[in-house]
Amino acid sequence: MKDSVVITGGGTGGHLKVADAFINEFNKRGIKPIFIGSINGQDKSWFENDKRLKETFFLDTKGVVNKKGLGKITSLFQILKAMYKCFGIYNKHKIKTVISVGGFSAAPATFASVLSLGCKLYIHEQNSVMGKLNELTSRFATNLFSSFDENSPIKDYPVSEEFFSNSRIREDLKTVIFLGGSQGARAINDFAVKVAPSLNKLGLKIIHQTGGVDFTRISEEYKKLGIEADVFAFTKEISKKMNEADFAISRAGASTLWELCANSLPTLFVPYPYAAKDHQYTNAKFIEQKKLCYICRQDKLNEELFLEILKKDNTTISKNLLTSIKSDAVESIVDIILTKEKSSDKKSH
Repeated sequence: MKDSVVITGGGTGGHLKVADAFINEFNKRGIKPIFIGSINGQDKSWFENDKRLKETFFLDTKGVVNKKGLGKITSLFQILKAMYKCFGIYNKHKIKTVISVGGFSAAPATFASVLSLGCKLYIHEQNSVMGKLNELTSRFATNLFSSFDENSPIKDYPVSEEFFSNSRIREDLKTVIFLGGSQGARAINDFAVKVAPSLNKLGLKIIHQTGGVDFTRISEEYKKLGIEADVFAFTKEISKKMNEADFAISRAGASTLWELCANSLPTLFVPYPYAAKDHQYTNAKFIEQKKLCYICRQDKLNEELFLEILKKDNTTISKNLLTSIKSDAVESIVDIILTKEKSSDKKSH
């Protein structure tokens, strides 16, 4: 592939995990992509000075969804301004391939790809309910990849190999892990502290990802209870923490959901109630319909329900999760992209 590849998107950890998987796979094939993200959100902390990338561009953009009046107009103007910067990047680097992983960071580069002659757009939709940006641009995409879409050529989710290599079938219940995501979830944190005495009486160990904001408060709560728990704000070795656990209670963002599936870890999902279009609930519902997890609305979450779920046949769920997702999703998606690009190169000659 003579021309450079652009990977765009992010804002939040879920989108950036997918971007990271693509960057890794292209590097394995001797291609250093260009990353285009935003100065807002988590993009810079993930990819600034990343040696796997040919270049990085962080543009001044913000999300448009949930904004009103002047805020919406300002955000749209920023996207338009950033889009013109993308035209310059595409022209300089002869960009013919753009991969969008979604999130507000993807807007300028995605719109620029649609309006650039000879530029192919590929979209990875994370969630069961399509985001607004992907709704607008998917009709112009060469391919749309989604684990929740029956028409997707690849239905597996790009999950890092470590979650598969750290997986195991859970036959005994010894440890429970609470996951609120990289930024934490106060409702899950509060529930964990509430049920901790009951779990302690049952002889169960506790692993708890609190997020940075709540780490000190929750650590103090465990100390007051006299319970030794493995409490941390954030870790890059979350697959190893999952491996230590036999049951999880978690939010239902797409990346975390599929990581738990890859890890064969039975889970009670408590979807974030304010997620756009309630997509966390529909993400989890997709798995629950296959009898591979449990779901509980945040306002219905209670100790009795949780302790009853822990008594169920979670070994069967763990066994069935082994075949719920394949480990070669990102390789298969990149195969399709590179095959189409080679075909285009031949036609252009």
